[in-house]
Amino acid sequence: MIKIVIGGQMGKDEINADLKKLIGDNDVEVTIKNDLDAAMAIQNGEADYYIGACETGAGGALAMATALLGSDKTVTVASPSKVLSEEQIADEINNKGKVAFGFTINTKDTVLPILVKYLMK
Repeated sequence: MIKIVIGGQMGKDEINADLKKLIGDNDVEVTIKNDLDAAMAIQNGEADYYIGACETGAGGALAMATALLGSDKTVTVASPSKVLSEEQIADEINNKGKVAFGFTINTKDTVLPILVKYLMK
């Protein structure tokens, strides 16, 4: 079973609903937590992936995850000025070992389907 925690500062309920639709019947557990608890769940091996949103895609979305997990485990997949391509996101997951993903809330419809596609492989 894959376990995903939702942290970040914005749209947690929306992200949760969208993730559940995208995941469908797959064996995935999604939990909403505050930033610290979500990052600690990854750090302690209680969850596999962290997803968070804010206005910048990095600050409120990933600050705590970056502080606890290190920048080598986190990536901003969408900021106000740039949205990573599907190929770039796949590379961050498959080749660089990223487990925590931040994005701007207005890009969730673009990035969540890509994240789900590669996190569930």
